Formats: sequence, C-alpha cells, structure tokens
Amino acid sequence: MRNILLVDGYNIIGDWSDLRELQKHDLEGARDILIEKMAEYQAYSGTKVIIVFDAHMVPGLGKTYKDFAVEILYTKEKETADERIEKLVIELKRVDTKIYVATSDFVEQRVIFASGAYRKSARELRTEVDQLEKHIAKDVTRTRKAKLRGSIPVSEEIRQRLERMRRGK
Repeated sequence: MRNILLVDGYNIIGDWSDLRELQKHDLEGARDILIEKMAEYQAYSGTKVIIVFDAHMVPGLGKTYKDFAVEILYTKEKETADERIEKLVIELKRVDTKIYVATSDFVEQRVIFASGAYRKSARELRTEVDQLEKHIAKDVTRTRKAKLRGSIPVSEEIRQRLERMRRGK
C-alpha cells in the first residue's frame, strides 16, 4: 500500500505557532522550514509528500518544484490550494494508494473525506512530526554510540589532533 500526504501549506503554517510567528516577518523562511520538516517526514516515514501553496502569496503562478525530493505545487491564478488538493485527490486515487490531506480547514476536511481521502489535522501532523524528530534524534545518538564502540580507543587530545589534520589545519 502506497501512502501520499497532501499538505495545505499556508494552512499548516498558519496553524503551527512557531511558523505562524515566523511568517509575520519572513514568509519564505516559514515555507522553507515547513518544506524541510516535510522532507524529513517523507524520508523517515516513506510517505510521498506533496505541499500545495496558494500562488497569490508568491510570484510565478502554477509552478511545480522539487525540493528535498518533496513535490511543491503553487496553484494557478484564481485557484485555491483547497481546489488543487481536491483535484489531486481525484487524480491520485487508486486502490493501492491511501491519500491523506493535512489541513485544519473544516470544510476542506469534509470535502476530501467525501472523495475518499483521509484527513489529518494540522495538530495531528505536528504531533507526528515532533515524534518523528525524536525518533531521528535517538537514531543519530544510537549510531554515534555504535561508531564510538567500534573504533579504537583514542584520547580526546589525539582525537582533536587527528581532526585538525583531517581538516588540513
């Protein structure tokens, strides 16, 4: 079974408190952070992620980009993210595919649910992302410890000298 997550980009940014604050003075930065978080989500969960942004907030209407292997769509002129997401649900719907839509727009949730997709609120997505980040941190710590155990015991002074040599200093 293949999973796809369609993310209503500006809806999520407006719901997550850290991104909501950032967007007030740096909308592009808030978008970038959301894209990075969704890239981690995709890489760790195996779920294909497509983020949809309303084009009225950015130049270049109706564009599609790939960033961190996440597909990023900007709607066409006079097309909302909700409308684009509804079209994507219909286009991507298959027997072997589960489609989830992340939005806190109640009307949109009802529409996508009626068309066969599963809804995921912004809060649910945030909880999943936070848990995923904790799992990644644990995996990194475990990997570092395993590497240290497998290496030859070296004092910290020698380790620092070797690191300076490796960096050409």
